[in-house]
Amino acid sequence: MDKIRLGIIGMGNMGTEHLRSILDGQCPRIEVTAFADIAPEKLERAKVLCPTAKPFDNANALLDSGLVDAVLIAVPHYDHPTIATESFKRGIHVMTEKPAGVYTRQVREMNEAAKNAGVVFSIMFNQRANPIYQKAKEIVQTGLLGEPKRMVWIITNWYRTQSYYDSGTWRATWDGEGGGVLLNQAPHNLDLWQWIFGMPKRIRAFCSFGKYHKILVEDDVTIHAEYENGATAAFITSTGEAPGTNRLEITGDKGKIVLENATLKWTKLKTPEREFCFTCPEGFATPETEYEEFTAPEPDGHPILLNNFADAILDGAPLIARGEEGINSLSLSNAAYLSAWTDSWTDLPVDEELFLKYLNELREKEKKAKAFL
Repeated sequence: MDKIRLGIIGMGNMGTEHLRSILDGQCPRIEVTAFADIAPEKLERAKVLCPTAKPFDNANALLDSGLVDAVLIAVPHYDHPTIATESFKRGIHVMTEKPAGVYTRQVREMNEAAKNAGVVFSIMFNQRANPIYQKAKEIVQTGLLGEPKRMVWIITNWYRTQSYYDSGTWRATWDGEGGGVLLNQAPHNLDLWQWIFGMPKRIRAFCSFGKYHKILVEDDVTIHAEYENGATAAFITSTGEAPGTNRLEITGDKGKIVLENATLKWTKLKTPEREFCFTCPEGFATPETEYEEFTAPEPDGHPILLNNFADAILDGAPLIARGEEGINSLSLSNAAYLSAWTDSWTDLPVDEELFLKYLNELREKEKKAKAFL
């Protein structure tokens, strides 16, 4: 086999974007042989784009067709684990869009099914393909920055208008999407946070629900996190600020890196800060530094991840983003929600039952409110 036969489940914006990139020749080892969607108009649009693939009006029919070796799941968040698990049962490889799901218990069960299936499971964390973030991970995790002290990420260039939220009934709802900016826009950044800097031990979060838009979920978030070694992290995100900012700053005992505008700025201390602090006889002195910059154009990570997925299936190549890792970023968002709902610190791993209790209460409240409209 020199190509994988791919089925795309969910022909909305992302599913269609992936189909176009494959049809444009960006993924030479992938052939789209089927696609599925419950919306007839989306199927019709996909049939025009790719008349050689077979359309299906539900996911299980596609999975049972025998036409695919692998699927790409691009449906609303709650359905990611369900469809992935059904795929695993049939020995079908899975690439799922982010987030892996809405709550960690659901995803943990999916990961257990993936482990038992013996198939390739990847998640579309396409920003891991960005050389800037790869360089940051290398610097931090190889110890070149020294003992980690602090991470600060201001990621507010996710601006969205009210029209965006009004474009679909599932958007920005607890029952349809499972959350707001943390579940829709920021999963990539949450993934990169833990991929580069590691998982914290506890979180204190402040979420503003419908602060800038007529929605019930969060559109403005500030998270404070603490680590076992005493390091801290601050994560600020919003869909209601313009112009927005995307600035990641990480400080360690041996210096600092700043990622902004496709550039990594690395300031290196000639003497580690902790050593300098207790050996320097001058009270107002600072360590001498060296400076280095790393720049690289931001690639389109979607086809890169798809090609990596195909290579993993065909050649056993290591995955850029293993599907099982999707639970990490979701753990951060679940902990942030639970902290905001309880107005308290939340330890990681998150209390799955307590989180689900609060989430289901919000879903029911939302359903009742809609029933009176």
